[in-house]
Amino acid sequence: MDITHDLLSLLERFAARGALPKVRGLLLPPAAPPTSIAGEFCAIELDDGSLGLSYVLLDESSRRLVAGRGDASLGLEGADALAVARWFAEAPGARRAIGFAAVNALTRCLFDRAGFVPGASGDSIGMLAPQAADRIGMIGLFPPLVKSIVQAGAKLTVVELRSDLAGERDGWRVTTDRGELADCNKVIATSTLLLNGTLDDMLAACPNAGSFALIGPGAGCLPDPLFTRGVTLVGGTWITDRDAFRAALAAGSSWTAAARKTAIAARDYPGFEALLGRL
Repeated sequence: MDITHDLLSLLERFAARGALPKVRGLLLPPAAPPTSIAGEFCAIELDDGSLGLSYVLLDESSRRLVAGRGDASLGLEGADALAVARWFAEAPGARRAIGFAAVNALTRCLFDRAGFVPGASGDSIGMLAPQAADRIGMIGLFPPLVKSIVQAGAKLTVVELRSDLAGERDGWRVTTDRGELADCNKVIATSTLLLNGTLDDMLAACPNAGSFALIGPGAGCLPDPLFTRGVTLVGGTWITDRDAFRAALAAGSSWTAAARKTAIAARDYPGFEALLGRL
């Protein structure tokens, strides 16, 4: 079954345990082109304060949503959060991105109700601990992460959609051919793979990856379906100061002071059934 349906099935079981909060609203970054990653994400906020993030510049319809500056036409204020989350599976473009944000917001709601707090991330590269003998794959170019991998002596191959980025670099290379991930024993990937529906294909392209870390602000969904598919770590963003986060997102500025990076490893995660049992 598709991962979107797996995630929604779990959230439907959560909803069956009691009333879920409604959608308070959609939070959007500034309409101006982003100067940092902070301007590339939207958020759904629920009535209980739960927040879920999603990349919002994936396609033209998403960009139009940001430029339009509003959610009145989408009827989100007071909407059923699970119904909006279903957009992740049922709707294209901007609505899919918003649906994914709702999936992440409901996941935060479940975590809070179950008393589960993800551990802090020990680094920015998915806890891969690169070594000289490693062949590391990176799906989606994370420029700030390249240096630490290359300095460790590991061989780095980056798979990108943009052909203009392809080519050899000093100690690493960029390619558009995901087949070159086959020899990688460790992989780090952007959580945008969930949004564009390519996670399963990318996992299949990494048959020798003993470690597969999915990271990014949008990696806030229930990790169970990811772990069953071969992801070994999910690294996301945990909002610690809602007011400061709202202000930062609206300004397109860094929300570092309002959040912390988290890491949920498959071996340490209690699992959805255990969390549901705590409710």
